[in-house]
Amino acid sequence: MTSTINVAVLGARGRLGSAAVKAIEAADDMAVVATLGRGDDLSLIESSGATHVLDLTVPDQSEANVRHAVAAGKHTVVGTTGWDEQKRQRLQDLLKDQPEVGVMIAPNFAIGSVLASRFAAAAAQYFESVEIIELHHPNKVDAPSGTAIRTAEMISQARVEAGTPAAPDATETALDGARGADVESIPVHSVRLRGLTAHQEVLFGGAGETLTLRHDSFGHDSFMHGILLALRTVADRPGLAYGLDEYLDL
Repeated sequence: MTSTINVAVLGARGRLGSAAVKAIEAADDMAVVATLGRGDDLSLIESSGATHVLDLTVPDQSEANVRHAVAAGKHTVVGTTGWDEQKRQRLQDLLKDQPEVGVMIAPNFAIGSVLASRFAAAAAQYFESVEIIELHHPNKVDAPSGTAIRTAEMISQARVEAGTPAAPDATETALDGARGADVESIPVHSVRLRGLTAHQEVLFGGAGETLTLRHDSFGHDSFMHGILLALRTVADRPGLAYGLDEYLDL
């Protein structure tokens, strides 16, 4: 009989966190044993009997939360953005002292979004031009989104490996930000608009044709399948995984 996955949810009172609590409670093989919000004592993770931690907080708290969980030997799934290469490297160093612990950092838990980013990386070498537009609700605290940054990194890596030249751009003068943020040489444009949830378009252009890959999340329920999948998998994958695609059979 499979043992229950006991989860401490950090950021449990946020919109995504509260949806995750409901999804975990509805799963037959999981239980929520602790719900923590801003300022709560992280020692509740240990005293609750949690085997897993789900961090859905904010960028300025997430690293400290995850390091605490890892030091306590808890498998951890992270949906908070802001995990740049330096933060991930510091976490890798910490995980050397906890070789049995698994950590998954996912810029996006929506399966469709993960697939769209992989499809974009596969298409990247075949088009001269590529740009990303990410669109979110106005309460999002960071720009560009973690998903857009991850997608740009994957596209850039694919183009470098294929020897694809830089995209043409004859712009000589521009207002600050007009060409978007430069993420690994990929222009990324951020839209913050009331009525949106989480959306991304990757636009490719070549001679006589364009290709657009778009994914839309219309509610937080779109992220629950990925969150549950990550919680069920992370204990079997010691070390750090970056991107839910590492847990999918792609």
